[in-house]
Amino acid sequence: MTRSTMTQNSVRPPSVFDSNEPDAFVTALRSPWYSLVAELYDVVLTATGDYARSRGLRSFPLPLTTRSVTCPTALGSDSEPVPVTVLGVQTYLPDSLQFALEYGCRLAPGGTFAVTPSFRGETPDATHLNEYTHSEAEIPGDLDDLISYTSGYVSALSAAILDRLGDRLAATRGDVSHLERMACAAGFEQLTFDEAVRVVADVDGCVRDEGSWRVLTRKGERLLMRRVSEFLWVRHFDALSVPFYQAFADDSGATARNADLYFGLGEIIGSGERHADAQTLRKSMAAHDVHEQDYAWYVRMREEFPMRTSGFGMGVERFLMWVLHHDDIRDIPVLSRLNEPREFPAAVNRP
Repeated sequence: MTRSTMTQNSVRPPSVFDSNEPDAFVTALRSPWYSLVAELYDVVLTATGDYARSRGLRSFPLPLTTRSVTCPTALGSDSEPVPVTVLGVQTYLPDSLQFALEYGCRLAPGGTFAVTPSFRGETPDATHLNEYTHSEAEIPGDLDDLISYTSGYVSALSAAILDRLGDRLAATRGDVSHLERMACAAGFEQLTFDEAVRVVADVDGCVRDEGSWRVLTRKGERLLMRRVSEFLWVRHFDALSVPFYQAFADDSGATARNADLYFGLGEIIGSGERHADAQTLRKSMAAHDVHEQDYAWYVRMREEFPMRTSGFGMGVERFLMWVLHHDDIRDIPVLSRLNEPREFPAAVNRP
């Protein structure tokens, strides 16, 4: 039997696990699906560290809270920060550790990486979780350096999964040729955002136009992959559609030096080059209506320690959806935190 052969021994998620039944964890522990997912998480964690260290990156302990949220500061964002109180102090659960990794680059000039939980206040659906596993890295260099690093990273993950679990995936999930294609890829096609818009402009509902900025919809992302390539970088988005910290790609500040990698369900990796100096950062903050006092430390870091860095974030659960040919992200976490009740009666006993 070859790795691309479909069999009848298909492993599927149990239908009750995302319903928060009191005994859902028992169902999960008995399920071959979660045994496979647990092994995939281990491969991703191990391969991430191996790849990052082979490229000179380092890891170090990072806090579980943040006073500086990232993604909700973009006009194109549909998520909200998750506030918490710790020992009477108002703070947030991290939506990303990007800022901490940028800080870390000043201590470890070869770059930094982390794989940790992230939290966002949005309604869970087939492609979004409130709490998910976030693989992030920040490296010295520009956007082209980052695209090279990140393309190599997903290829290395695919190769590691094939090496450790390829036969098991083929036997239980069928075709693994998508992993083989990514593992062997020397790089992926690239389009600018304007080029991408032109490719899908003939189909309604592919681009959301807010006047001063535009974004591709999920429909647009998927059509783009069908028409161009199954693995595709789209770069230089409208600057107001991405967070304030993404560097400008042109003198007028109309476009950003960022890039998203599409495969599987659509956008799985978001990335960008950061403003290298305080002057352009302040210009971007003003354009995004971000108050400098909320990020005073971030501005000062550029005044005291200017450095050109670029970084990415990948939702591990989205990546695993693609690996498993699965269409609902809510079936991926081995310990679900979906739609938990506000109160926990004694009968609701789970990890």
